Amino acid sequence: MKNIVIIGSGFSSLSAACHLAKEGFQVSIFEKNNTVGGRARQLIKDGFTFDMGPSWYWMPDIFEKFFNEFGKKPSDYYELEKLDPAYKIFFADDTITIGDCMDKICEEFERIETGSAVHLKNFINKAQTNYDIAINKIVLKPGLSPLELVTKETVLRVDQFFKTISQEVRKRFKNPKLISTLEFPVLFLGAKPSKTPSFYSFMNFADFGLGTWHPKGGMYQVISAMKSLAEELGVTVHTNAPVEKILVKNGKAVGIISNGNTHYSDKVISGADYHHSETLLDKEFRQYSSEYWNKKTYAPSSLLFYVGFNKKLDNINHHNLFFDTDFEKHAEEIYDNPKWPTMPLFYANFPSATDKSMAPTGCETGFFLIPIAPNLEDTPSLRSQYFDIIIDRFEKRTRQEVKNNIIFKESFCVNDFIEEYNSYKGNAYGMANTLTQTAFLRPNLKSKKVKNLFFTGQLTVPGPGVPPALISGKLVADLIKNKH
Repeated sequence: MKNIVIIGSGFSSLSAACHLAKEGFQVSIFEKNNTVGGRARQLIKDGFTFDMGPSWYWMPDIFEKFFNEFGKKPSDYYELEKLDPAYKIFFADDTITIGDCMDKICEEFERIETGSAVHLKNFINKAQTNYDIAINKIVLKPGLSPLELVTKETVLRVDQFFKTISQEVRKRFKNPKLISTLEFPVLFLGAKPSKTPSFYSFMNFADFGLGTWHPKGGMYQVISAMKSLAEELGVTVHTNAPVEKILVKNGKAVGIISNGNTHYSDKVISGADYHHSETLLDKEFRQYSSEYWNKKTYAPSSLLFYVGFNKKLDNINHHNLFFDTDFEKHAEEIYDNPKWPTMPLFYANFPSATDKSMAPTGCETGFFLIPIAPNLEDTPSLRSQYFDIIIDRFEKRTRQEVKNNIIFKESFCVNDFIEEYNSYKGNAYGMANTLTQTAFLRPNLKSKKVKNLFFTGQLTVPGPGVPPALISGKLVADLIKNKH
């Protein structure tokens, strides 16, 4: 029986562990923090429960597929609820509510721009075709060769790799609010809509077509489910076990050192930050130079606040986007001219609005996120300044006072991403999916310099996001299985 060591315990690592254990490999996970989950950890404080990282459950089919591979289904582990409305967007002079089906969404689009429902249906139909191609044909390829992108379906749509989401949306819609609504989902891919290939409109189908869901108890329930499944399959999980070194002998990875102890293995996979993982190797075994990493376009970092309120809040939904300032300008201050945003867009999540288990009775659990450029200076006074900016706007847009109802607030930003997750430049979502960073142009799943060393997660294929991380884990497991 072959031994495999996996560094990190986020979605991609847990996915790889389950797939390999099912094939009969002896798998051990080493996680530096005291709980599993990587960026998808949980904070529980004074009866309030927060997902510290991912909070959107999109693409339920991918989760379904993952558990099905083991003869299970998500409902064996957690209860899912489809959110209606999926989310609400606050603009300076109006709000847009995204319902749980296309009919409701078309009605809302019509209200804003007459005639837009027809364009929306056509746009989403095209996005659905792209989704089928992306999920069933492209993302299941390991990113080893440019030929993986060449299928009869992609050849017919090659123009969609050279046009951008922004061009595609603006061709059909004139109202700036509708444009922002349709450009928002690609922010999950970590690049400006004007730099993201229009093929990625499949994210719009994920949003409007498949809907937004909530696992009762929060996103961490999915991590708990995957950990339980891994352990049922015989995986050993070590927490508080940072890895200091990846051991290489005669050009092959032979194990790791964690907490000063050597653990030998036949293969090593790192689901930790890719750049950081390479620093665990001696210099001659690293594939990518510091210039390489420095030149890449990274998805944003985030300033996050976890806030406990001592009352129920008004005029909010589970997911809320505050686009009451200039979308373009904020994107520019993340990507083109990195600095702390002048007037940030932000996101607010109140899981307790739909799930009573996530806050004490009569209280509200609030999670606020401001996307920011990676590698910014991060100080307590900047955090505090930005909290005041967003809470003032939150009060104004939702027409209520909440400042005096805050029991506590915790924050998390660039320094914490570096400290807790060894995240390169403190990025929150990995590497952006721009044209020159798609598929085989991303860092490789398999080391070119060290045999038996593999990588998984958001800096490699298919890219940022929870469903892609599940797929990334499967891809690396398949490479090992097929080789084996």
